Amino acid sequence: MNKAFESFMAPELEQFAAYRQQLGYEPDGIRSVLLDFDRYLQKHATEQSQLTPAFFLQLRASIHEDPNTVNRVLSGLRALFAFLLRQGLYSQNPLEDIPARGQRYFVPFIFTMPQTDQLLQAVCKTIRHHPRYFLFDMALYLSILLMARCGMRINEPLRLKTGHWRPDEGTLYIEKSKFRKDRLIPLPAAVKKELDDYLKLRQLFAADNQSPYLLASKNQRGLHENQVRCVFHRAVDAIGIRQKRQIIGDMTFGKPVPHSLRHSFAINTLTQIRARGQNPQHALPVLAAYMGHRKYQYTGAYLKVNHAADRRGLIEFAKSQLDVI
Repeated sequence: MNKAFESFMAPELEQFAAYRQQLGYEPDGIRSVLLDFDRYLQKHATEQSQLTPAFFLQLRASIHEDPNTVNRVLSGLRALFAFLLRQGLYSQNPLEDIPARGQRYFVPFIFTMPQTDQLLQAVCKTIRHHPRYFLFDMALYLSILLMARCGMRINEPLRLKTGHWRPDEGTLYIEKSKFRKDRLIPLPAAVKKELDDYLKLRQLFAADNQSPYLLASKNQRGLHENQVRCVFHRAVDAIGIRQKRQIIGDMTFGKPVPHSLRHSFAINTLTQIRARGQNPQHALPVLAAYMGHRKYQYTGAYLKVNHAADRRGLIEFAKSQLDVI
């Protein structure tokens, strides 16, 4: 259940959160921004007349986070007051002239194709053969497999229901993903076989488990993101590639996280296309549809980092420029 807003703006905040959800945005993203703003209002403001540009400059200064995070908060609040302006509840947007902080360019961690294989092997080794745990561990492994081999977001395999799998076609129907976007994707043959084997074992050894989820946890429930993250990070440690996030100049180099598998899938796919002598640009519309991007131009961002070696080169280049400065 969502935590309630408590400031004098609670009704407006709830109205805006509902509006954003109707547009297809993930509710958690904007709601976390609004909840932080709600707490700030309770501490620093008691009435509408106090919401001046100076008030929001102070709010911006109070956020001791990455500049990208500060700008995300400001963007969310700017959208809030633009919405309230359209509703006739405010006469002007107090954030209209609030400048953004200088942003850092984010470079995600990229698994090479061999590293992806090693990670999956490490996860596979964690599967316990005791009947009590085997199917649960298999489900965790398959969730990471689908992220690595199909570029899924972490929540997508966890929300799949049994009816979303079409074994005759070898396709998965991903329903109401980010931006409420549906898509139907074919699975690679090796992934299809592992999923089929898991479902056969589940039918054989857990006939009493009537869970509606394709990848079932215990007590007929679905898997939780934290369970997947825990297995992922243990596997990262096992293959010796744990790294910290690095900030070098105006560039942030990400550490290995589950979403890195999605980035890596896209970049490694484009790398393979280039290695075959084909133009990766021509594949962007198909790859965008497969990954569930709203516009294939978003997928084109992956062309900026062609493979993991480029990322390592960027780190060394950024360090060398700091040495020169």
